[in-house]
Amino acid sequence: MAQFTTLASRVMPLPVNDIDTDQIIPAKFLKVTDKNGLADALFFNWRYNDDGSDKGDFILNQPNSKGAQILLAGDNFGCGSSREHAPWALTSYGFRAVISTSFADIFRNNSLKNGLIPIIVDGATHKMLLDLIEEVPSAKFTVDLASQTLSFPNGSVTFPIDPFNKTCLLNGVDELGYIMGFDEQISAFERSHP
Repeated sequence: MAQFTTLASRVMPLPVNDIDTDQIIPAKFLKVTDKNGLADALFFNWRYNDDGSDKGDFILNQPNSKGAQILLAGDNFGCGSSREHAPWALTSYGFRAVISTSFADIFRNNSLKNGLIPIIVDGATHKMLLDLIEEVPSAKFTVDLASQTLSFPNGSVTFPIDPFNKTCLLNGVDELGYIMGFDEQISAFERSHP
């Protein structure tokens, strides 16, 4: 997993409530067991016409969204089924953080295990951020994981994250990698208990 310390990026707004994992990545793309090609399937039904051409009015297809690594989503993001392919598709496309007022638990956990930071803000902050992006589409936000701070022009807020996932993300390790960091202690324990 890629290490996450700080991220400064433009933001792509998608203020739709209850975006489920089937909208993030439709079921027909779940046959793969790796992340290759999933960026092209992200928001597939919203992003492409039946003939495969881009839907010009969808935010992901608009030029000012290119390169944005932070997604500002509506409430209850990632609800629905528990497919890990949803955060895979988001990170494959280039997103490193999603801001919402709430996340489905399984989606949030899958995101943290795949290097995607789910940032929870209150409703008033969420509205203010959407208004800010509408006024200044090129505004940059900064996510600082160590201080658990989301900064934006003229302000900042803190966000919750559990200590274990924070440690893993800051060190760029998954759960197994974290355990392997205690290799010497594990070996010493095994030697002392033949």
